[in-house]
Amino acid sequence: MFRNSPGKLKVYASASAPHRKRLQSVRTATEETARRLKLDFEMIDFGKRVSQIYVYYENGDDEPIPIYCDEGKQFDLEEISANLKKMMFVLSFHPRYLALRKMRPELMAAS
Repeated sequence: MFRNSPGKLKVYASASAPHRKRLQSVRTATEETARRLKLDFEMIDFGKRVSQIYVYYENGDDEPIPIYCDEGKQFDLEEISANLKKMMFVLSFHPRYLALRKMRPELMAAS
């Protein structure tokens, strides 16, 4: 990750076939959100069979913050993106995430 990067969105999921369509929806929505907000993106394989798909926001050496869990349900891209942006907006009020504070206009406009 670049030093001046405002953070990274990471998708954690099992690469198993049963939830491939859900994974594709979450991955696409997360990649699109990361691109719009100029964040890095990374896909992480749990390595074990887990039905939920998680998205975390990571900023430097800080502990990653969970911002989305699909709870085993199928949502459309707009719904997933809206949920991600809402959580990013909430995080923007935390004093530790100054880079997100600067993104509030984009987060509000995109919602």
